[in-house]
Amino acid sequence: MPTNIVQIEDAESGKTILRVEGEMTRMDAELLEKIALEMRGEIGKNLTIDLADLHFLDSDGASVLRRMANKHGFEIEGLLIFLQRVIEENEKRSSN
Repeated sequence: MPTNIVQIEDAESGKTILRVEGEMTRMDAELLEKIALEMRGEIGKNLTIDLADLHFLDSDGASVLRRMANKHGFEIEGLLIFLQRVIEENEKRSSN
């Protein structure tokens, strides 16, 4: 299943959300990072990355997502428990 990225404007919260669906590899995550950084520069506010509809995430993609959160300050939500564990395990490996 290909990766699909949809921009959503949540009028109630005032958030701009990028909803990611499908699968995410490192290349997909790097593309998401590039898109998110460009959009933030254009709209002048931070974005939320919603991964609730993501079905697969590889460890390299998880590393890019962590960078997006830690280095660039993007809010990432909607991770299922197993996806959170993939990111945490990848963090442990990269910090050693």
